[in-house]
Amino acid sequence: MRRSLFGRLGLSATLASVVALLGMAQPASAADTPPMTVTVDKASATPGSTVSITLKFTNDQSTNTQFVYQSIQPTWSTSQDPALKYAFASCTGDVTSCNVTGKQSGSMNYAVPILPGASRTVTLTYNVAADSACGPSRRIEFYTYLYYEYQGGQAKKDGVNSVGTDIACNTSGTLGKAAGAGH
Repeated sequence: MRRSLFGRLGLSATLASVVALLGMAQPASAADTPPMTVTVDKASATPGSTVSITLKFTNDQSTNTQFVYQSIQPTWSTSQDPALKYAFASCTGDVTSCNVTGKQSGSMNYAVPILPGASRTVTLTYNVAADSACGPSRRIEFYTYLYYEYQGGQAKKDGVNSVGTDIACNTSGTLGKAAGAGH
C-alpha cells in the first residue's frame, strides 16, 4: 500500500520536529554534584577549642565558571546568643580574597576560571573562646550564600545553604558523656 503525499509529509514533519526539540535541549551539567558542599572537622566544639568549616564549590555547568562569590554568616539563633563566644582565626584555600567583617561573617572569591567538573575549596577556622557559654542547645550555626557566573558571564546561579554548619558547643563533661554514649 502506497502512502499518500500528505502522509509522507506528516511523517517527515514529525521526525524533523523531534530532531529539532532534541537539538534545543539544554546540555547536561558537567556533573550531578551539587555546586556547593559544606563540611566541618568536628560535630562538637568545647570552650578553648577550634573548629574548621570547609566550603567546596564544584562547577556543575558544561562551560567554565568565570566568577564565584560566597559569603558565610552566623544564623539568627547563633547571633542572638551573646554568651556564645567565638571568633574567626584563619582562611586558607583556592581563593583570591577572603574578607572577614566583624568576628564571624566573611566573604570569599574563588580563583577562576573553574573548568566544568573542577572544584575550589576554602577552609575557615574559628576559635571558641575559653569563657564561651556552652551546653545543651547551644550551637554554632552558619549559613552560606553562593553566587556564580558561567557561559561567558551570560548565565548565573545563586542560592543559600545551611547544611553541614551545625556545630554543637558542649562543655567538656557533656562532650565526654555524648562520646561515651556512642553519639
